[in-house]
Amino acid sequence: MTITKLAIAVLAALAALPAVAQNYPTRAIRLVVPSSPGGGTDITGRIVAQKLSEQLGQTVVVDNRAGAGTIIGNDIVAKAPPDGYTLLMGLSTLAINPSMYEKMPYDALKDFAPVSLAVMSPNVLTVHPSLPAKTVKEFIALAKTKPGTITYGSAGQGTSPHLSGELLKVLAKIDIVHVPFKGSGQSVISSLAGEIASNFPSVPTAMPYIKAGKLRALGVTTAKRTQALPDVPSIAEAGVPGYEATQWFGVLAPAGTPRPIIDKLNAEMVKLLKSPDVRERFIADGTDPAPTTPEEFAAYIKSETDKWTKVIKAAGIKPQ
Repeated sequence: MTITKLAIAVLAALAALPAVAQNYPTRAIRLVVPSSPGGGTDITGRIVAQKLSEQLGQTVVVDNRAGAGTIIGNDIVAKAPPDGYTLLMGLSTLAINPSMYEKMPYDALKDFAPVSLAVMSPNVLTVHPSLPAKTVKEFIALAKTKPGTITYGSAGQGTSPHLSGELLKVLAKIDIVHVPFKGSGQSVISSLAGEIASNFPSVPTAMPYIKAGKLRALGVTTAKRTQALPDVPSIAEAGVPGYEATQWFGVLAPAGTPRPIIDKLNAEMVKLLKSPDVRERFIADGTDPAPTTPEEFAAYIKSETDKWTKVIKAAGIKPQ
């Protein structure tokens, strides 16, 4: 092919990109949720999938792929065709896992095309009602009298709930034992059964059980209280100054997805996150809608990666 013909071919391909976005989508979209059903990621993903289906006029199917601290689901999307038909309901682990694992099957900063941040959510320190601790200070005091005996569950090694517990261990100088599960849903089930003493699930995951009195909420992990649980103090105000661990969720596509498709998905995400019914539902669940541009989301993932690298190092956690 001559240089002239090559240039014409390139220009033709570029000219076709807007048409690709205009016609997209022409079939069902798969939204991979890298955790088990019932957890905060799953709840957020299903709300997003339902609304995107309505707006795009095509079915958005939720595909739960739990395991390995969300790495299994993330990797599926990283290696999927970059055509906009496989998306990821990503979460905080994208920024945490690079420091938790020596070998990763993907590069979190290079193998994904961020679309938009979706929501920010606190986790919440909960305990089984049988545990004799009704405040964060009482929990810390109990942990100090019984070092290495109080368990806490999480959605898996390296997940936001796990790091929420590790941060508390470092700042409060306590020794509690981590018990990882394959998602927040499973860890909460274990909490309800009294198999683990405490947990750090997301507010949407835990709130029904807190309201039913089946779990006791001691403190939320954000710097301030959440509207969904106004009577529950933040862990920082409850006696651990400087404590803050925010969980976030957002939509990403495989790297290389045409920019017009990313822009269209971003516009749809911003639209759904600003729609009154979705905003009210997220806020009622204890999460705050946080639409961004693709560039803002990419910068946020980078800043979170830097933050958790320092926390993991300070906690003395060794990569697996």
